[in-house]
Formats: sequence, structure tokens, C-alpha cells
Amino acid sequence: RIGVKLKKQWNFTVDPCSGNFGWVDPNSSKDVAVNVTCGACNTTSCHITSIILKSQNLTGVLPDEFSNLSYLQVIDLSRNYLNGTIPLAWASLPLITLSLLGNRISGNIPKELSGITTLHELVLDDNLIQGSIPQSLHNLTNLKRLDLSGNNFSGELPKSLGNLTNLTDFGIDGNPISGKIPAFIGNWKKLEKLYMVGTSLEGPFPSNFSALEALTELMVSPLMGGDGKFPPLGNMTKMHRLILRNISLSGELPDYIKNMKKLKTLDLSFNNLTGKIPDTFSSLNSLNYLFLTDNKLTGKIPGWILDGDKKYDLSYNNFDSSNAPSECNTEVNLLSSYSTSSNIMIPTCFRKSYPCSGQAINYELFINCGGRQMTIGDNVYQEDIENQGLSYYKASPEKWAISSTGYFVGHEEEKYIATTTMQVLNTTNQELYKSARLSPLSLKYYGLCLQNGNYTVGLHFAEIMFTDDQTYSSLGRRLFDVSIQGKKVLQDFDIAKEANGTSRAITKSYNASVTNNTLEIHFQWAGKGTMAIPHRSVYGPLISAISVTSNSRPDHDSKLSTGAILGIVAAACVLIAFISIFIWFSWRRKNAENCELRGLELQTGFFTLRQIKAATGNFNPANKIGVLASSTA
Repeated sequence: RIGVKLKKQWNFTVDPCSGNFGWVDPNSSKDVAVNVTCGACNTTSCHITSIILKSQNLTGVLPDEFSNLSYLQVIDLSRNYLNGTIPLAWASLPLITLSLLGNRISGNIPKELSGITTLHELVLDDNLIQGSIPQSLHNLTNLKRLDLSGNNFSGELPKSLGNLTNLTDFGIDGNPISGKIPAFIGNWKKLEKLYMVGTSLEGPFPSNFSALEALTELMVSPLMGGDGKFPPLGNMTKMHRLILRNISLSGELPDYIKNMKKLKTLDLSFNNLTGKIPDTFSSLNSLNYLFLTDNKLTGKIPGWILDGDKKYDLSYNNFDSSNAPSECNTEVNLLSSYSTSSNIMIPTCFRKSYPCSGQAINYELFINCGGRQMTIGDNVYQEDIENQGLSYYKASPEKWAISSTGYFVGHEEEKYIATTTMQVLNTTNQELYKSARLSPLSLKYYGLCLQNGNYTVGLHFAEIMFTDDQTYSSLGRRLFDVSIQGKKVLQDFDIAKEANGTSRAITKSYNASVTNNTLEIHFQWAGKGTMAIPHRSVYGPLISAISVTSNSRPDHDSKLSTGAILGIVAAACVLIAFISIFIWFSWRRKNAENCELRGLELQTGFFTLRQIKAATGNFNPANKIGVLASSTA
């Protein structure tokens, strides 16, 4: 009955406890597994204790009949296409692990589930579960991992969760959970990982937050309200990953961060931090990722950052330009990171607002994001193919530039370019949508040296990382925001939803005004949507192509073709050559006529007609030069 409801075909001619192929797949891995395990054996029988069916694309429902397996301790149905609600009957099981990650489970968490007091792990992320988190979960006193990310839980965190003092992992990413960060979190003294990204929580951090000395990973973003103060983290010396992004932090960077010797990631981007980067941070030898993007930091950038080989990101700050590098393409992303906008001694990419470095002659721009150069009609989409984005800046001189920040949490080696071989619908320009640039956090494109005026910005999208079938790869939900010239034009934008399916092209067009010869298009992830479908670290903005055209440029039909332009240039060159030859010959002729007069000391001047008549006797023939008088007689 379980097999029928799950739509899993088992070989019932083989003993399930035999461990033979069909019940146990010897090629099972961490993410893909078929494993039915037996235990609690005596001389006459064994009992099934674990059923793991991961990434099998099962299309059925959650069966009540699991409750008949009274020795069952593990149910792991991660990444399938199962639907329905969590059966109440499961409350009778002695479960230790229950994982339903990446399915279509809906409804609420049943209160009866809190009766499984043996439970250590409850993993429900990336489903469609909604409602409030039951207060009754406080009965799960043995619970170590509670992951509810990527659902639609709402309301405040119930105070009763403070009783879960054995928690080591807690995640609520991407849920509209509201209210202040509760003080009861300070009770979780064994907590090692805390994920609260993409929620509606409010600050400040409670004062007893400092009690969480076992924390190794803390991720919070965004956070509304609060007092702007840095949370009390001075005792958390075991920290590996610290992400406090867009939570309105102000003031200077706390010096106690230097004591986090195991720190690998420090992300304090999109805050209001001021002051200098402490020199003591140079002792953080394990720091591989540093993101201080979009703050108000000042002073000189420390040499250990500029001279190092780490891809740090310090873009959009107010640093002193006295030790600025001489070129833009450095290991450290320093785009618009210096306080000046007019200092011609530093590259324009480092200056505020990214001013034009030459003449503003551009009136259009076409970029094939993540793909090679291609021509569509009369428009040439420039290539954008470098698979970088961690702390990445690149510019096409006086035309366009790109700046990307962040890495994919849980899969640092994830690519920043997606490709597909599937057909893309709703377009005649298939190739334009078969590649796309990705970003785990923030991605900006700039149109450079544009003529001031009004433009039409076309953003071309197609969701090519999720499928449109009955597999778990179709269950992903990508949500991100888009701003143009600092104005948000899309919030919680879902490409597949807007295009009515995956692998379907859609273009969003907007008017934009350019007043300083620079156009900025910003794609940003705010922590919403799924993060583990079809595999972990699939989230954040995706863009296929960008088109920018001036609203006042000549009509398309009146534009001169390349051949016509070349013809005009060639004709002009020939004309110039003929004129040059004519002038040369004229000069030669005049030079020859005057040659016999060279070397003579002649006095020249101007005479009136009256003077000439008096001198020649009124033009008497006898006074002709070179004529004898006898011959004139």
C-alpha cells in the first residue's frame, strides 16, 4: 500500500530486509538514494527501521500506512514530486528523522506531530506549507534540527520554542514570519547554525543573544527597525560564516571580530557602517570571503586587502583615494568605492556614480547576458561569458560594465552562468535565451557614456534552470528584485510565474531617464524563494539579455547601413586626394612661372593710374620697353 501511494515500484518477490538490489541501491549518494533498512531483528523476524527515497521523482502522496511500520525511525523522501498533507497517523511512530525537503507538501504542520518526542531532525524546507508554527512543537525536546525554510509560514515565532534547548540548527529562510527577534533564542545555547534570511522579522537583537557561544553560522537579512547597533557577538569565537546583510547596521566595525579566528565568510553588505576597516582584521587568516559592499566606510583601504589575492568586495563606499590602484581590474571589487567623483587621477570606475571617461556618444546598448556575441536584426548583442561573480567587475570601454557580488551559500563552486539545450518558447530568438547570468546576491549592469535623455530598457528573461514536468526540478521558485536608476521596478519577481511556465521567454520594458551619462540596472536577491531545488544553491537573480535604446534616436529605417557608411568614407577620401593633387599641380605651375625672377632684387609697390600716365607720357608708343625708336617711326 505504501508503494502504491508513493508510486514506487518495489520488487516484492525479494525480501525487503535482504539488502538486495531494488530495496537498497549500492550507488546511493548523499543526494540520490534508495535505501530500505531493517533492524530490531530477533531469531524469527526483522523490522523496517528506515526508508530513504531521495531524488526519485515519486509523484504520489504521503501514505498514512507508514504508521503501520511501528519500528520506523527514518523517513527521508527529499526531492520528489509528492503532494498532500503530513498524515496525522505518523504521530505514533518512533521517528528520529523526518525529511520531506523539496516536495509539494501543503497544509499546516499538524499539532499531533509534536507527539513524536523521539524526533531529532524535522526538515520541511522548500514545500508549500503555510500557517503559523505550532506552539506544541515545544514538546519535541530532543529536537536538534528544525528547518522550515522556503515555505509560507506566517505570524510570530511562538515563545514555547524556547524550550527546544537541544537545537543545533534552526532555519526559517524565505518565510513571511514577523515580529521582533525573540529573546527566547538566548535559551538555545547549543545552537550552531541560525538562518533567518528573507523574513519579515524586526530588530534589535536581544541582549541575551550573546549567550549563543556555540554559533558557527549566523545569517540574517533583511531586518526591519532595530537600533542600528552591532549585535553582541563578542563571545562567538567559533564563528565560520557571519552574514548580517541589509539590517541597518551603523557605527564602526567592531574590533572583536578579530577574535573569530575560524571566520571564513564576513558579509556586512548593504548597511550604514562608517569608519575605517580595522587593521586587526589582517589576523583573520581563514577569511576567504569579505563583502562590505554598499556602506559608508572611510579611510584608506588596508594594504593587506589591496595586495592580497582574495576576491573581496568593497564596492560602493567612501574610501580615501590616496592609495587607489591605477587600474580597475583588480582582485578586489572597488567599483564606486572612493569618495570622489571628479578626481581624474584615479580610474573612473572607482569614482562615485561611475562618470563617463570620454565623450557621451552612445545612445543604445545590447548585452547577451551569459552568452556570446550575436546579431539580431541590426542589433549586435555583446558577449558576457566570463563565469565569474564572487567579487567581479568587468567593463567594455566606454560602452557598458558589470559588477557582481556574493557566492552561493552551501555550494561555493556553483557557476554564475546557466545554459540549456531545451527549446525556449514565446520567441523567435532562441539562442538569446539559452544562456543567462546568475547572481547569489547583487548584480549590476551599467550603460556607460550614454547621451542624456529618456531610454527604453528591455529586460529579457527565461527560467532555464527549472523544468516544466512532474519532477522535483519543476518545484523551484526563484524570486528577486530589480531596480533601474535606483528605482525598484520589480519586487519578488518570479520569471516562471510571470511567463506562465519555464523555458518561456518574457520581456519587461521600462522607461528610464539618464541625466549623468550613466545607466544603472540592479538585480538583487532578498532571501525569498526556494534554495535547494533542483539542488542546493539554486536561487537569486537570472537575466538572459538587456536592451537599451534611446527614445529620441533616429527611426530604425533611417539608420545608415555599415556599407553606406563605408561608401561615404571612401568617397570622401577620394575627393580629398583629388583636391590635394590639384593644389600640388597649381603650386608647381606658379613656381615655374616665377622661377626666372628669383634672385633679382626688385622693388615693387602700388601706383595710381595718374602716376602711370605721367611716367609713360600718356602711354606714348615711343616709351615701350624693349622697342627701338626707329622701328616705331
